[in-house]
Amino acid sequence: MSLLEQFLAIARNTFLESIRQPVVFVIALAGTLFIALSNPFATFTLENDQRMFIDIGLSSVFLAGVIGSAFVATNVLTREIENRTVLTVVSKPVPRPIFILGKYLGVSICLLVLMSYLVLTFMIVEVHGSLETAASKYHMPVLVFGAAGALIGVGAGIWCNYFYNWAFGATTLMLMVPIAGLVYLLVLIFEREWATQSIATDFNPQLWIASGMLFMAVLILTAIAIAASTRLNQLLTLLVTCGFFMLGLLSDWLFGRPLANLTGGRANQTELIDNGTEAVTSTAPVALEGATLIEYWALWLAHTVVPNFQVFWLADAVNQGHPIPGQYVGVTLAYGVLLIVAALCVAVILFQKREVG
Repeated sequence: MSLLEQFLAIARNTFLESIRQPVVFVIALAGTLFIALSNPFATFTLENDQRMFIDIGLSSVFLAGVIGSAFVATNVLTREIENRTVLTVVSKPVPRPIFILGKYLGVSICLLVLMSYLVLTFMIVEVHGSLETAASKYHMPVLVFGAAGALIGVGAGIWCNYFYNWAFGATTLMLMVPIAGLVYLLVLIFEREWATQSIATDFNPQLWIASGMLFMAVLILTAIAIAASTRLNQLLTLLVTCGFFMLGLLSDWLFGRPLANLTGGRANQTELIDNGTEAVTSTAPVALEGATLIEYWALWLAHTVVPNFQVFWLADAVNQGHPIPGQYVGVTLAYGVLLIVAALCVAVILFQKREVG
């Protein structure tokens, strides 16, 4: 068996193992509930209800992806090491780097399925929009097609579980992705009163870009979780993953601002540029000496190593109506890829000498 075949086999088995974990279906169910409830909750604002819905909805998708990444990624590797089932793989002529990369790809595909379903659900609810007044009409195609799609997906999952003994949660989630895609297409075609319209009328490409950037952030956390699970147990891996997530959200506040105060400028702080998106700027450090110089380099190292998840959050640009430039997307995606590669390199190094016997 070639290295590519080994890699794909490990990725396939890891995906099937991951998607069958009950926690994945629970996260999908909870995410659906939060996204659906974010619509009526957003109506309690005094100004722009739709803006609040987008914030809550994207936050729900992001949080679901983060939780899924933390639990699934930590479980697929840590459990195999603790149960020593990993010996059946590494004892064969399977390079350990291939094993790590295959595990990462399998978990990533599982999270892609989960977040694709949640993003499609969010897009469907977004087409409905918030009912800002009592006179606002319900978007009947969203309600009818959404309810029908949910019934079909759950019914098909029950059918496959009963007659074919397929895992209910995994089967239902896998079926709900194409079903939600079809529902989304239908609600774009029909307006509130069932009259047909152009698909471009309610289609918001900026929201899709913002959702894709959130998935990149989830992939980074997945790589970090894989790296941590090569040496730590499941509980400690969860703590490390959640710790990196919190530090990434507060990176500018914890490290960027003190760094800027030391340099007298805006050293590597995230700021809004003219088009409303975020960019990273840097200034040359001023002359520093002694303890201040040590503090500067410590802050600079922390701000560089800790992933900055704020650059992947583009809901503000969407709400303000600012187009997200392709250059910003490209630079941010390259930043995310570099972080993933770095985390996976650390995972390979840590696992290379790990005693699993």
